[in-house]
Amino acid sequence: MDPATDEDVLDAVGPRLRALRRDRGITLADLAAATGVSESTLSRLESGQRRASLELLLPLARTYDVPLDDLVGAPRTGDPRIHLKPIRRFGMTFVPLSRRPGGVHAFKMIIPARPEPLEPAPQTHEGFEWLYVLSGRLRLVTGERDLTLPPGEAAEFDTSLPHWLGSADGGVVELLILFGLQGVRAHVRTDPHRSSQAGSRR
Repeated sequence: MDPATDEDVLDAVGPRLRALRRDRGITLADLAAATGVSESTLSRLESGQRRASLELLLPLARTYDVPLDDLVGAPRTGDPRIHLKPIRRFGMTFVPLSRRPGGVHAFKMIIPARPEPLEPAPQTHEGFEWLYVLSGRLRLVTGERDLTLPPGEAAEFDTSLPHWLGSADGGVVELLILFGLQGVRAHVRTDPHRSSQAGSRR
């Protein structure tokens, strides 16, 4: 890489870090507490007033749980396979299918089987979500709606509304989820020559 290209890469680090932090819904204060890097340093790093260094990027990569290459936008070489690392939260398993900071994130979500279905406990957060049921029967509560989605059905909703996802019958449910910040929506294109759609949106 020539010096000009190196400069371009370094200049892009700040905006990439800011987009990642906002996408995760983390404040500068939260990030400072998690990484041990001061708020002022993080702010200057995101605005481009402070150059990125390995000392600053390593704790950020650990906190965001992303490869260091993703923070600097380094091109991928060699093995094209993505090594998936499951994340377990709220008793469910999330398998990240995309690794680029910012934009829309793709996950496979697995809701485990339970002797009895859980009672809904709706939550809210900034963003927009699109989901597709791969297997099992999903119970989706959004606002005043209480829906049951079988395999092959899709739904999309504003996550600032109270929402909850769980198993409709206590069995395992597997989903494909696309999640983005408010205003970033998934667009599903269908074949204009087909008379029917493969799924449905709600």
